Amino acid sequence: MRMRKHCARAAFEIRRGFRALWGTALVFGVVALLWKGWFPDLRQPSADYARALVAALLAGALAIKVAARVSVGERRRSPRREMLSDLELGLLLLSATYVFLSVLGGSLSPIYPLVYALVSFLVTFHPLKTGTLLAVAALGFEAVLAFGPGASPGAAAAFPGHAGFIAVFAVLNVSFLHAEVARQRREHRKRLEDEVLSMREEARDFRLISPGLAAASRLRTRAEEEEKLSQGSIETIHQQLFHTIELLRHSLGLKTCALLWLDSSGEKLKLKELATSAQNLAEGVLSARAGVFAAVLKEGRPCVLESPKAALLPYYQGPEEVSAFVGVPIFEGKTLRGLLVGDRATGPAFTAAEVELFSAAAAQIMRIVQSERVFQAVERSKHEHERFYRASTALNRALTLEEIYAAAIEGARGVCDFDFVAISEFDKRDGSHVINLAVGEGGDALAGTRHRDATSVASMVVKNKLALPASGEWRDRHDTHIFDAGERIKGFESLYVLPLLVKDEVLGTFAVAARRPGAFASDRREMLGVVANQVAISLQNGRMVQSLEEQATTDGLTGLVNHRTFQERFSAMLGRADRHKFRVAMLLTDIDHFKKVNDTYGHPTGDAVLKRVSTILKASARKIDIVARYGGEEFALVLEGTDRAGARQLAERIREEVSAQTFESSKGPFKATLSLGVSVYPDDGKAKQDIIACADKALYAAKHAGRNRTICHGEVVREAPALKAAG
Repeated sequence: MRMRKHCARAAFEIRRGFRALWGTALVFGVVALLWKGWFPDLRQPSADYARALVAALLAGALAIKVAARVSVGERRRSPRREMLSDLELGLLLLSATYVFLSVLGGSLSPIYPLVYALVSFLVTFHPLKTGTLLAVAALGFEAVLAFGPGASPGAAAAFPGHAGFIAVFAVLNVSFLHAEVARQRREHRKRLEDEVLSMREEARDFRLISPGLAAASRLRTRAEEEEKLSQGSIETIHQQLFHTIELLRHSLGLKTCALLWLDSSGEKLKLKELATSAQNLAEGVLSARAGVFAAVLKEGRPCVLESPKAALLPYYQGPEEVSAFVGVPIFEGKTLRGLLVGDRATGPAFTAAEVELFSAAAAQIMRIVQSERVFQAVERSKHEHERFYRASTALNRALTLEEIYAAAIEGARGVCDFDFVAISEFDKRDGSHVINLAVGEGGDALAGTRHRDATSVASMVVKNKLALPASGEWRDRHDTHIFDAGERIKGFESLYVLPLLVKDEVLGTFAVAARRPGAFASDRREMLGVVANQVAISLQNGRMVQSLEEQATTDGLTGLVNHRTFQERFSAMLGRADRHKFRVAMLLTDIDHFKKVNDTYGHPTGDAVLKRVSTILKASARKIDIVARYGGEEFALVLEGTDRAGARQLAERIREEVSAQTFESSKGPFKATLSLGVSVYPDDGKAKQDIIACADKALYAAKHAGRNRTICHGEVVREAPALKAAG
């Protein structure tokens, strides 16, 4: 038995040595044939095509070796072995290139510059020492072609020039390209090491946080937090697994102890952790049906072997001295998760007590994974609840609709990831939905639009007062729509539309959509429901606050700014005018004979006149202007950036439009007129009181001049002596 193992190992070493050396032997063979000038010049009529065929076969063998070297997976090599491997690859490329040149004319071939390109490539993409050796090797190949017995005429004369160009190309690439590549590699390696170190430190620090999320984590998204949790968990699991396996190896005197984990298909085993002194370990993914693995996985109980055959141990790629083997399945409940295997180089078979110890270690490994899983779930839940708490606090604090919408989106993002969100207001008077906010693809076109479609998902949600679709999956997305058939909300797999309910009254809807399926699982839908309830309450509160603000700042009859708010805004506008040096015009107007209107037609008719006049004033002003009910039948307009001529022109237009109105009453139709006074900052004064007083004087002058007219303060100043004389 022992002799057979020694023979198998010797055969394995011979095969491995042959695979390692035949490429080098091939290079030396090519050099020898080049020296003798054995390869024919195919451009000559007398070329030996039999030798050309051999050259082609030789080039094919070189190509196979190069392809095998390039396609082989990365293995752990020492720097010396890595250098030898790179030298072999470079020599193979040079050999193939010079064979190709030989059959096309040798060193005088028109495609000879290919050598310069190859030397540049080899010098640039190899370490300095390796690249230098390959450049020297290229000079050697050049010397073989120039001075060999079979060298073509003129090859020796061309050698100095060719050698000089090879050296120049090599030096230039070393001096410039290689230096730049080396610098970038160093910077990249440094950045990578810093990032890995930072990631590990942050992951460990994150696991030490007990009361809540760190302040920095509040700036990260939910996906980033999940990644941080996973990084910390994986790092911790690997550390604990390695210490467990290493302890098991030392305590039982094992040669190899390995943890193999089943993939999702149950057909492959992945090497997760390893403690070994062996050299011939297999790399990559292993088949779950190979060797002893199949028996352990099928039986679901420990397996012990004495002096097993090499074919039974798939985790070795070559013969290894093994006297005993043990394999234990790892279960999570009744589900098989992987294998814990171990072997000895010498010694007796594993005893029942040692197998029991292996089984206990397998159970401990599963507990490590489960405990980290629980920890991650707790941390994730803690993160979600803290995000939800912050969003709830923001919603409670929000007073304006803009603040409520921003807090609602932030709260929903703390619960789940989505690609589209819309908040709509339901108008029960006509059954329409007004979209107040829409974020995502097509959101800009939807914001501010009104929709009335009884078959839409939003309408069904309002009608039933239930969130739809119930599963969160938009299965019939080609036949249904969220608001109406003309919307451009396409390409979403998941959809959840929730009603905004307060005391069984639907205020609107809260819709979220995602491109990936399964975005809104059951627990996410429940938390979204809580967010929607909070949003509904905040919207109700926001409306109440908005209503109170309107009552405090506007006139109840006309809807214009009241006197107190007018004074505040007028002061602010004059401050801006003083800083930015622009004019401000004030129009003070009064309805002529308004007391007579009330006495003749009644106060309800007088109120109707006030409302009609306020509507005309509001329509005549810009958004930046101030339109206010100054008191009784008096109104005030403050026009930003307007001079005297512009103010007078607007005043006349307002006066003419009011004069053209016909008012209805129980005693028949009647007309109403306005008198207007105009003053301008800073022409008529710089203080607010002065501007108002000047406008009031102009209005008084208009009244005494016959009413239904506009008078500016400058006209009052010029006409004052005449008025005094007339008095």
